[in-house]
Amino acid sequence: MPRRKKESAIDPITESPVPQHRAGFCVIVGRPNVGKSTLLNLYVGAKVTIVSDKPQTTRRVVRGILTRPDAQIVFVDTPGIHRPIHPLGKFMVRSAVDTLDDVDVIVFVADGSKMPTREDEDIAEMLNERAEAPVLLALNKMDLLKRDMVGEITQAFFDLVEHDDWMRISATKKENTDKLLDMIVARLPEGPALYPEDEITDTPMQVLAAELVREQLLINTRQEIPHSIAVHIDEWEERSPQLTYISATIWVEKDSQKAIVIGERGSMLKKVGQAARKEIEAWLGHQAYLELIVKVRQQWRRDDRLLRELGYSLD
Repeated sequence: MPRRKKESAIDPITESPVPQHRAGFCVIVGRPNVGKSTLLNLYVGAKVTIVSDKPQTTRRVVRGILTRPDAQIVFVDTPGIHRPIHPLGKFMVRSAVDTLDDVDVIVFVADGSKMPTREDEDIAEMLNERAEAPVLLALNKMDLLKRDMVGEITQAFFDLVEHDDWMRISATKKENTDKLLDMIVARLPEGPALYPEDEITDTPMQVLAAELVREQLLINTRQEIPHSIAVHIDEWEERSPQLTYISATIWVEKDSQKAIVIGERGSMLKKVGQAARKEIEAWLGHQAYLELIVKVRQQWRRDDRLLRELGYSLD
């Protein structure tokens, strides 16, 4: 249940409400590849969740924290809600749905340049039945919206989901995102900050490092690879104040996929490792030594034991 808002204090001289600090949780939901992670990273001002043009890039619930003088918003990014076909998919969907409980605001992000899809309809039905916090409808990708489709698409989403307010935005071009943010803050309860003001995520560094490696794999490998990849940190050792040693395993489902990830004479693995290491070092603030190996586990997305090791367990 979302927390109830407190009554604002009244200035005894002006008899007007005294501005109060607001803090709370805002969950971002939507189908895969509609811009949820891009919006979160924009608000937080740093990459706390990975982004690619591949659907279902986000597999875990990720929290990003925006702190400003008048408010602290804890954004909760979720995996895209879809119809799962294997245990990994079930974990992703249940993780997303469970975040709807005990939040203060729900932002339903949709691709506002197109008519609603079946997945949009499923999410809207779930929100209409389950949501207790106010729902804000964010019609993203306004820069791709054709002028002659504005009314039809907008009305289709209005009819689809019960919402408290709405905004047409472009997360990539930062259009109207400030207005959406004001809508979110206005619906948070009054209260003190929930996290230290210098904290922007509560994701463990080891988990973030694994995701940064997976991001580079998503960006650089072929279309058939992305959903078949997982990354696990096997060893993390602070060898000195200026050097962290990291060993990670990249899991794929087929020998052919392993060959693609490694590349000719190891070229792809080297490219991925160099790019991921730079991202990791930016977070650590010092040098990292990143060692990557590639292993095959057929149908690992259906392997309960490996899913537990990777942190994708439904238990």
